[in-house]
Amino acid sequence: MSTVIVIVTGVVGIGIGVLGTYVLFRKNIVGKSQQLLKDAAEEAELIKKEKMLQAKEKFLQMKSEHEKAVNEKNKAIAAAENRIKQKEQTIGQRQEALQRKQTELQQQQQQVSQQLDIFRRKQEEVEKIQKQQLDKLEAISGYSREEAKKEMVELLKDEARSDAANMVRDIMDEARSSANMEAKKILIKTIQRTAVENTHENSVSVFNIENEEVKGRIIGREGRNIRALESLTGVDIVIDDSPDAIILSSFDPVRREIARLSLNKLVTDGRIHPARIEEVVAKTKRQIEQEIAEVGKRTTIDLGIHGLHHELIRMIGKMRYRSSYGQNLLQHSKEVANLCATMAAELGLNAKLAKRAGLLHDIGKVPDNEPDVPHAQLGANLAEKFKEKPEVVNAIAAHHDEAEMETLIAPIVQICDAISGARPGARREIVEAYTKRLKDLEEIALSYPGVVKTYAIQAGRELRVIVGADKLNDEQTAQLSLDLSKKIQNEMTYPGQIKITVVRETRAINYAK
Repeated sequence: MSTVIVIVTGVVGIGIGVLGTYVLFRKNIVGKSQQLLKDAAEEAELIKKEKMLQAKEKFLQMKSEHEKAVNEKNKAIAAAENRIKQKEQTIGQRQEALQRKQTELQQQQQQVSQQLDIFRRKQEEVEKIQKQQLDKLEAISGYSREEAKKEMVELLKDEARSDAANMVRDIMDEARSSANMEAKKILIKTIQRTAVENTHENSVSVFNIENEEVKGRIIGREGRNIRALESLTGVDIVIDDSPDAIILSSFDPVRREIARLSLNKLVTDGRIHPARIEEVVAKTKRQIEQEIAEVGKRTTIDLGIHGLHHELIRMIGKMRYRSSYGQNLLQHSKEVANLCATMAAELGLNAKLAKRAGLLHDIGKVPDNEPDVPHAQLGANLAEKFKEKPEVVNAIAAHHDEAEMETLIAPIVQICDAISGARPGARREIVEAYTKRLKDLEEIALSYPGVVKTYAIQAGRELRVIVGADKLNDEQTAQLSLDLSKKIQNEMTYPGQIKITVVRETRAINYAK
């Protein structure tokens, strides 16, 4: 029994302890929760106040910006109002001035009408007096008015014929004299106002190098580099004892320029071998083509000529590398264009059209594959093909009297072409003949089948012919050299002798992948 009591007592004590512990734990949790809620409420209040302050600052900033914008708009409106007021005042002043002028004009009209009335009355009085005098004269002379008039007319006719004949003769003599004087004045003014530099074309270019070692690199092992350069550019490269200089010889300025630029790139880059030479020469040729197009565009812009076909513009650029009797063709054409514009303006004609015809008058000298027609007719055909005006086409065709002149622009172009070529030192006949001989040499070689390229070098003393390895064999190559030498000897006239070199090269190219 006592054991049970002890157990019960223990259980009751444990329950009371657990209950007390629970009560104490709950009080502690409730207290902490209240404290957390209190802290959270205080923190929320602080955040709320901070956000309110930020909102007020943002509002004040936006308000300030809005007021600033409103003020600026108000200022702009006020300025516009001031301008409108000033314009209104100006318009009012002009209206007042117009009204005053209108009043003055009305007064002047009244005065003029009064004077006209007075004049009419006086004229009527004069007519009456004249009639009275005529009646008296008829009575005195015994002639009626019509008879007297007929007799007077006959006398006046005879006298007028004599005077008119004398006057016409004097006018014609004066016209001949003044026409010659005026023509001379126009020519002198035109020539004086168009100043040019007369320069001759050279057939060689000098490429300067830094040291003598570069010459050996350009020549290459067993001369392979220089042979590749000469074969690809068609220029004779002369490497002699001249210090720090290499001479590029060719009658074609385009080839010389390609060779010079290619050499410059190769020497600057330092890699000189046949494959690199072929790549650089190809890039340089494309660069020269682009430069030709740019020169044509720049020329037309400088002269103020617009609407030309792009192919004509390219041909104008190629004029830079052509010559006419030693005179640069582009400079000659630009000079003729300016002369034509000046002369046409002096004569009261269309200066722009005359300038256009002057620039294009020698366009027939530019094409590489020239047919057997005069360059004036070829140029006219090109101009007509590219939709130029009939006046321009006729001026081009007739500037060497190979076609009939249909407009006044045609003789102007002919005269200005003669003026440009007649300037002292402008042309050299020997250069044109020399260039023609070199072109004939190349064309003779190109007429044979299997020939790929031809280059006349060494001032025409050597003809280098490149044939396709797949078109001719070695025996045919030797025979071609012999045939060419005989044909040139029979058909051409030249000093000294010409060396014919036929090159047949085989290349094997593969790629390792």
